[in-house]
Amino acid sequence: MRAKPGRGPRRVGWPSVVWISRHGQSAGNAAAARAEAAASPVIDIAERDADVALSPLGERQGAALGDWLAERPADQRPTLILSSPYQRALQTARLVAARLAGQVPVVADERLREKDLGSLDRLTARGWAERYPEQAEARRRLGKFYFRAPGGESWADVILRVRSAVEELQLRYAHERPLIVAHQVVVLCLRYVIERLDEAEILRIDAQGEVANCSVTAYAVDDDDPSALRLKLYNHVAPLQDAHEPITSATDAPVAPR
Repeated sequence: MRAKPGRGPRRVGWPSVVWISRHGQSAGNAAAARAEAAASPVIDIAERDADVALSPLGERQGAALGDWLAERPADQRPTLILSSPYQRALQTARLVAARLAGQVPVVADERLREKDLGSLDRLTARGWAERYPEQAEARRRLGKFYFRAPGGESWADVILRVRSAVEELQLRYAHERPLIVAHQVVVLCLRYVIERLDEAEILRIDAQGEVANCSVTAYAVDDDDPSALRLKLYNHVAPLQDAHEPITSATDAPVAPR
């Protein structure tokens, strides 16, 4: 098989390093935090979820992430960025790419998009409980992993599309060192697929705390088992600490049950 110019021969297997990050703080994050603090049932934001942009702080966080990754050893720096097509993720990805040496392409992948909340979109936890009490009861009965709001997705639904994206890492990007820029639930679902976790394990990780904006999760090929990835970092906030930027973790604008 002909080698890809500058990339070496094409192969199948895990990339040597896989980086994962949640996008920087968005205008939706800030609006959601204000709505929750005011005990409002609705989040005041005009754009559709896919079009919500980074806040000024989120832009600085994205730049800090890029600077931190640019300081990694040459054989660890991302060579490719796979991003959710949502505006806040793409902005973060492009800020990172601009700080990495050379031409680092940014590829939008709709499989990495935010979890769809359907009819509960733009409602706070109080709002969906007041307006859709039957859905609140369904979530209590099914649990957050399998609960699907009308017109929306469950965590299990997100995992179905994430699983396909993870398989493509091995089939198409094994020669790269990819950075995935996505959303809180997607970061957790990536862990679920890569580490072959079960419902109880991933919900236990979720319960430990929110995934911080522009925090880093990292995997490397296991020295003892080259067919597996080993978790090296999770929710690592050193890029923000090094740049003296605030650490934020508010949920995105649609804060109905995740």
